[in-house]
Amino acid sequence: MRTPPAPDSGRFRVLVVEDDDIIGRHLETGLRSNGYAPVWSRTGAGALAEAARRPCDVLLLDLGLPDMDGLDVARALRARSPELLIVVLTARTDDIDVIAGLDAGADDYLVKPFSLTVLLARLRAHLRRRAGVSPPREPVRLGDLVVDVTARRVGVAGEEVTLRPKEFELLAVLVRHVGEAVPRETLMSEVWDENWFGSTKTLDVTMASLRRRLADAADASAPPPRLPRITTLRGHGYRLEADL
Repeated sequence: MRTPPAPDSGRFRVLVVEDDDIIGRHLETGLRSNGYAPVWSRTGAGALAEAARRPCDVLLLDLGLPDMDGLDVARALRARSPELLIVVLTARTDDIDVIAGLDAGADDYLVKPFSLTVLLARLRAHLRRRAGVSPPREPVRLGDLVVDVTARRVGVAGEEVTLRPKEFELLAVLVRHVGEAVPRETLMSEVWDENWFGSTKTLDVTMASLRRRLADAADASAPPPRLPRITTLRGHGYRLEADL
């Protein structure tokens, strides 16, 4: 039985980068039958050329490509399109490979073999979260940090800071619970998916990247700005400190 498509999923263009003919054809057929608009490329160079011709909404990316490392493709397309949803599909299972994929800009990670049902569920969760409409909220100001959830903008001492989608969503959850201890499970559920099946190292990698971006913005500002600290709570989660 066909899985129900994501709301308005027909408008989502999916670039599938996979050199295995069986897997590529399976993904292309499964995505199309569920209302998406897939384009299949077997090489990294072909994927970069295709993305340059026509931007895509979702990138399903195998890391073991015949002509180049999939991580390089992820980095290049993330640099071009900060809002692009990147899901890595790979047989690599070591933690270091998971971390490298996420650090290259991936939003999600599925280890082969995986089921089409799980992939579709992940896509629906990501796209639904991005398309969700909520009432306008006033920007939150914490010292020299400004987080505008409605406009998806972050400022440090008056200068805008560019964050990846998951970095922004992670910061937005912490801001919403400023001063509170936020469990890892809550962050994974709200930022990724309540049915997340993978390693929670994705949270740690994204948090480290968020901290680096805020620290770099602070270093570039004079005088040094007043920013809230993100405290790691061992065995529990994180807390955005209210005291500055």
